[in-house]
Amino acid sequence: MTAFADLHHADAPLLLPNAWDHASALALAAEGFPAVGTTSLAVAAAAGLPDGAAATREQTLHLALVLGSAPFLLSVDAEGGFSDDPDEVAELARELYALGAAGINLEDGLGPPDRHAAKIAAVLAAAPGLFVNARTDTHWLGDGDGTMRRLDAYLRAGAHGVFVPGLADPRTIAALVRGLDGVPLNILHTPAGPPVAHLADLGVRRISLGSLLYRRAIGAAVDAALAVRAGRPLPDGTTPSYAQIQRTGRQDGSE
Repeated sequence: MTAFADLHHADAPLLLPNAWDHASALALAAEGFPAVGTTSLAVAAAAGLPDGAAATREQTLHLALVLGSAPFLLSVDAEGGFSDDPDEVAELARELYALGAAGINLEDGLGPPDRHAAKIAAVLAAAPGLFVNARTDTHWLGDGDGTMRRLDAYLRAGAHGVFVPGLADPRTIAALVRGLDGVPLNILHTPAGPPVAHLADLGVRRISLGSLLYRRAIGAAVDAALAVRAGRPLPDGTTPSYAQIQRTGRQDGSE
C-alpha cells in the first residue's frame, strides 16, 4: 500500500482536515496532520464560482500545483472529475498525480452509477498510485436509497475507499461498515453528528472536515471585522502573527 493508503488502516482513523490555500494547508500540517485534503467549496468560492458545477478544473489543478510538493500527503477534492467523460477524468487524475497528489475524491452527484464506476476504472488505469475515494451522494442529496448498490459498483471498479457524506446515524454507519468488510469508510464530520471517538468505535476509517474549516474561517473574519467596527474586543480565537503567516510562503517564489 502507499503511505496514504496506510493511514486508512492504522490504529486510529485518518482525520483529514480540508484546506483551501497554501497557508491553511501548511498551518494544518504544522499541527501534526500527516495528510491534508482540499475542499471544492472553498476552491469555487474563492474564484466566485459555484461548487459542484464542474467549473473549477483549472483552479483545482493550480492548488494541487501549489500543494503537491509540500511536506504532507495531499488528497484532492475533484467534484465528479469536472467531466462526464471517463477519459477526461483520467487525464485530470494523471495531472494531479504528476503534481504530487496522493489521493483523489470523486463524487457521483447521484448520476448513473455505471458512469461513475467507469471514471474510477479510468483513473486507476491512468494513475495507479493514486488513492481513489469514491463518494456517493445518496445521503447528501437523497434519502439514502441505493447506497450499498452504488458502493458495490465503485468497489468493483477498483475504488480503494468509499465516502458517504450526510450519513450521521450511528446504527446505519455501523451496518455499512460491516457490509464493506474492511474497505475504509469515510464519513463527513459535522458538529451535530457523532464525535471522532464515536465514529472510530463504529469502525469508520477516515473522517473528513469538508468545508467546515473554511466556513469557520470566513465567519471568524466577519466577526472580527464587526467587533473592530463596534469597538469591542476581538472574539476569542487564535490569531497567527504576521511573521508566522509569512513563514508559510514558498521561498523560491514559485507557483
